[in-house]
Amino acid sequence: MTSNQKPTRSEQREAARQKAKELREQNAKKEKRNKLVVQISVVLVALGIVGGVAGVIAFEAANRAEAPIVGETPENLTELGGVKLGVGLQAFTETNTPVLAGETSTPEIVIYVDYQCPICQAFDVPNSAQIRSWVDTGAATVEIRPLSFLDRASLNEFSSRAANSAMCVANFEPDAFWDYHENLMINQPMEGIEGLNDNELYQLAETSGAASEEVKGCIQAKSFGDYIAQYTQAVLNAPHGGISVTGTPTVLVNGNPYTWATGEELVSAERFAQFVQAAVAE
Repeated sequence: MTSNQKPTRSEQREAARQKAKELREQNAKKEKRNKLVVQISVVLVALGIVGGVAGVIAFEAANRAEAPIVGETPENLTELGGVKLGVGLQAFTETNTPVLAGETSTPEIVIYVDYQCPICQAFDVPNSAQIRSWVDTGAATVEIRPLSFLDRASLNEFSSRAANSAMCVANFEPDAFWDYHENLMINQPMEGIEGLNDNELYQLAETSGAASEEVKGCIQAKSFGDYIAQYTQAVLNAPHGGISVTGTPTVLVNGNPYTWATGEELVSAERFAQFVQAAVAE
């Protein structure tokens, strides 16, 4: 074929077939390279995830404490399942009765609480300072009875884990209980989100004066989980100490229920102080 001759139909078809073959080979090589890049990327990502998971597992393992041996019921509780505090914010235990000598008319404050309960927080925050002062000086005693029925309100069962952690502190570091109770209230999560995890609960216990490996292991193992569940059902399903507890907070002063009709009454520390004074006068 000379330079000025057009290719024949056969030659055109053959050239087209050759061009198509070259394109197929180029595309195959490109596709192979792309697949290799994807495979390498997937492997690298997987290695990164595995490495991350392994790192998390290693960190959690290093940060775990041995679960302590505990009884079915936490120690240092009253007959009705509360943690009672007196002079110096010390807990009442088998070996300690922290009340002023000769004191006979000290008002006894009892509070049933769920640490996920926003109404409990609304009562506690404005009243905490004056209750602390009364108890610290011996002008009153306070008994906290933790319940748990609001796990549904958080994404990580904060209610039951917080109640368990409170019992862990009561069992091993009872004199730190009031500070821990206050810190749980201050750090209560909003409904529908995650609350503090177990390690964060222990960090909160540390700042409250309950920095022991027993407390840490107890929180991580949820050692008193069954007790909390059974106690909550017992309190809510039948009169408890002669009182019907239908929710939290349930607040008693010398056995008399403290009630409120509005949010303003709930958060009024002055109103609660007047109620305590009236209960003492009776």
